[in-house]
Amino acid sequence: QVQLVESGGGLVQPGGSLRLSCAASISIFSFNAMGWYRQAPGQQRELVANIRTGGTTKYGDSVKDRFTISRDNAKNMVFLQMNSLKPEDTAVYYCNGDGTGRLPNVDYWGQGTQVTVSS
Repeated sequence: QVQLVESGGGLVQPGGSLRLSCAASISIFSFNAMGWYRQAPGQQRELVANIRTGGTTKYGDSVKDRFTISRDNAKNMVFLQMNSLKPEDTAVYYCNGDGTGRLPNVDYWGQGTQVTVSS
């Protein structure tokens, strides 16, 4: 069974930093891409960042130059380093694995981790 488990969320002041981690129960190269999405109350889930198998990264416009996605291939983990956090970054952050054409499901999701940016 494929599982994605996030950790690292919490409360941080504006301008602060957090690092989110996502541990996969299978090789991250089983996915086409690994990524982070977020969902704020009353809003749609949106892409924060993803990293494809080949290493290509993509970021949402609102987080470019502030957030960095990375991975540890040996540990089957993906990370999201978040710097210069703003109140509008407050959301539940979800780890995602794109299994299209490779795994039984198109999308795999973690349980989510809350990030709150507030003074």
